Amino acid sequence: MATMVGTPWIRIKLMPELSSPIFWRPALHLRRSVRRHLCRSFSIAAFADSPGPRKNDGEVRVRFAPSPTGNLHVGGARTALFNYLFARSKGGKFVLRIEDTDLERSTKVSEEAVLRDLSWLGLEWDEGPDVGGNYGPYRQSERNELYKQYADELLESGYVYRCFCSNEELEKMKETAKLKGLPPVYTGKWATASDAEVQAELEKGTPFTYRFRVPREGSLSIDDLIRGEVSWSLDTLGDFVIMRSNGQPVYNFCVTVDDATMAISHVIRAEEHLPNTLRQALIYKALGFRMPYFAHVSLILAPDRSKLSKRHGATSVGQVVDGGKYYVNVNFREMGYLPQAMVNYLGLLGWSDGTENEFFTMDQLVQKFSIERVSKSGTIFDSVKLRWMNGHYLRSLPSEELTKAIGERWKSAGILNKSQGEFVEEAVALLKDGIDLVPDSDKALLNLLSYPLRDTLASPEAKPLLEDGLSEVAASLLAACDTGELIAVLEEGHAGWQKWVKGFGKALKRKGKALFMPLRVLLTGKLHGPDMGASIVLLHKAGRTGIVNPQVGFVTLDERFKVLRELDWASLTSGLPSIESAATAVH
Repeated sequence: MATMVGTPWIRIKLMPELSSPIFWRPALHLRRSVRRHLCRSFSIAAFADSPGPRKNDGEVRVRFAPSPTGNLHVGGARTALFNYLFARSKGGKFVLRIEDTDLERSTKVSEEAVLRDLSWLGLEWDEGPDVGGNYGPYRQSERNELYKQYADELLESGYVYRCFCSNEELEKMKETAKLKGLPPVYTGKWATASDAEVQAELEKGTPFTYRFRVPREGSLSIDDLIRGEVSWSLDTLGDFVIMRSNGQPVYNFCVTVDDATMAISHVIRAEEHLPNTLRQALIYKALGFRMPYFAHVSLILAPDRSKLSKRHGATSVGQVVDGGKYYVNVNFREMGYLPQAMVNYLGLLGWSDGTENEFFTMDQLVQKFSIERVSKSGTIFDSVKLRWMNGHYLRSLPSEELTKAIGERWKSAGILNKSQGEFVEEAVALLKDGIDLVPDSDKALLNLLSYPLRDTLASPEAKPLLEDGLSEVAASLLAACDTGELIAVLEEGHAGWQKWVKGFGKALKRKGKALFMPLRVLLTGKLHGPDMGASIVLLHKAGRTGIVNPQVGFVTLDERFKVLRELDWASLTSGLPSIESAATAVH
């Protein structure tokens, strides 16, 4: 067995029919049959100085190459991030290439959405369709002449041949192979055709594809930067198509030509592309292109360890809108996630710096990132952790920025009539600890404005309070309201409330939980919630300023006192159903 070992990039072992010390192309003047024979029997050495269309002089160049057929999936966003971090950590270039050869599904709207989402994440590219560069064009649909040039070069050198098989013939080959228990590979019908046979089909105008001649025996190995050595047996591949009968190049051919002519030094991509490496490596060497380093990142999994998909909830960074129609209903950007939280969380999906630290800025990720610390095992997408992390970043925003974002949310949601002012500032300060996403603020504020007293008193948790004289505390509270004492102290704000409640408790000979739990239930209608004093002061302001939209079910303090007056405390304390009270009417 002949074995040729070159750089860490590629190793191919073959059982050659005609041994050759290097990977070489037969001279064009050789008979076609001889060239076919040599192409079946080549040996490969990936020399460090192997020729290529461009030299990058040792510069790190990586690329992210999305297909504009939908949204930017979190898996794609993570791949883009890893490429960006690797390039920035090495002082290299981050290239954006649009792989839009799927003409039926690719859209300009989707391309714009992908670019917008990458920018939102802060992943600015050095070269791309909108910024240009020395290696363009950066859309595959604009590079067809280049693909045709290299396909014809492979045809002339004998590494590719014309295949005139119809779809029906190909399907029959697959069925026959299946019946025999063999891999569904092409049988090589046109691989040994004579020049006369080929010319006859050309004269008839028979459609044809370009097929790559794959060695019949041997194996191919690459040294993956994440997975180590990965090997494939060549006898399971069969001669594969690089150009379709309509003249459109096939994905693996496009990618190889693009990465080589754009001088890409490292290909960091998803694990699902690992099988493509076999075809691409063969094309690299047939064209004499320098091989890049490969690094295949593990898949992002759902909690059940299946591949993350839409059935698990939001999976897209943003959403594509075309003609007013949304292609997806949920996405992280529209749900209120912050870009810095998304970047931080995506950076931890399959990578760590070896410490317990979980919070990193983009600059810190660039400083610490290394491909050696990327795991080759699948990583689970934990939406709960992402939400928690977003809450950390949300509450870390400057108070003015946080207040502006939540205030505008409350106004746009129709809860408040104004998006700024003293009430908004105090409400945000009071409720922010319970808010992980800006849209969460709707529920937090509506909960504060509601008064579910009747339901609370009917719950088992309220029984100890009823038995501990809740009605007596209510009577004293109503007395303070009737004299105007309570309203007067609320006008003084939080300091006035603290002073009053201390005296109120002293008069009732209550303190601590025995004082504050009854007051919380009577004034807020709930057993739990944010700081009670701040809540009551806010409710007072809301009732006086009219900032709350009356359609959202806000129960003012005056209305709450009315409910308390009309409650049948006797029936509540005796365990009987309470009479229908004013609470129902208010709600």
